[in-house]
Amino acid sequence: MRIAVTGSTGFIGSALVGSLLAEGHQVVRLVRHRSRTGPQRDGSVGVGWNPLLLQVDRAGLEGLDAVVHLAGAGIADRRWTEAHKRDIRDSRVLGTETLAGALAELKQPPKVLVSASAVGYYGQTGDRVIDERSPAGEDFLARVCVDWEAAARPAADAGVRVVHPRTGMVMDAGGGAGARLIPLFRLGLGGRLGSGEQYWSAISLADHLAALRFLIEEDSLSGPVNLTGPDPVTNRELTEALGRVLGRPTVFPVPGFALKAVLGEMAVEVAGSHRVLPRRLEEAGFVFRHPDVEAILRAAV
Repeated sequence: MRIAVTGSTGFIGSALVGSLLAEGHQVVRLVRHRSRTGPQRDGSVGVGWNPLLLQVDRAGLEGLDAVVHLAGAGIADRRWTEAHKRDIRDSRVLGTETLAGALAELKQPPKVLVSASAVGYYGQTGDRVIDERSPAGEDFLARVCVDWEAAARPAADAGVRVVHPRTGMVMDAGGGAGARLIPLFRLGLGGRLGSGEQYWSAISLADHLAALRFLIEEDSLSGPVNLTGPDPVTNRELTEALGRVLGRPTVFPVPGFALKAVLGEMAVEVAGSHRVLPRRLEEAGFVFRHPDVEAILRAAV
């Protein structure tokens, strides 16, 4: 297939591009720098866009089979100042508006747009079990996710099958939360965060990539699909499991007030709880390689 990917240099995007190329697919990267357009050394092709200016090279998008849209400013890159919160929202909403609008105007639009979202859609839900039928939350990230998903409507109105993977915590030593947690735990400096009773809905990188490819190919799926492992656990349980996997102690808890002091408003998300199940993914027949927390963490390290 000929598949376009935004956010192709990020943690998940770069892994996805590598796996698609290894499987023999043609990959089109949407890139912001003119120097990276055209044929690339890895066999992909760069096509220019500037999502914040609502600009994209439409000609380079003709004849695609699928688009995977992952671009967005990092959630945990720095404290949530008002400027960074604006970047988080605009990079997602304006980028999706730009892409969906361009796809809707193509002579040969793709069959499917896999347009990223996150389990933050549900807000903080404590120990309540959540699936795709659950309502949206009301905090900052929930409002971003609602607008982010709505921005893809032009593509759906044009007949493109639109899927919103609501991603949980993708665990891998190479990026995301795993890249921060695993080195500390290797040094014996790991411990629970806050109370440790908050649920973290984790998924291995391998399962996440396989699920994205499943969404491309499974014609029965559209709308929201949770991309989390089937067995969410508390932060305390994940902490203990990571200690076992690495053979290291986990005796350095980080109290909630310290998280608040260091992270500011973002501490609500780190110490918050999402007990999310991938109900639609499993009902469609997806099989997890790493279904439980120890399998996820062994794959991550």
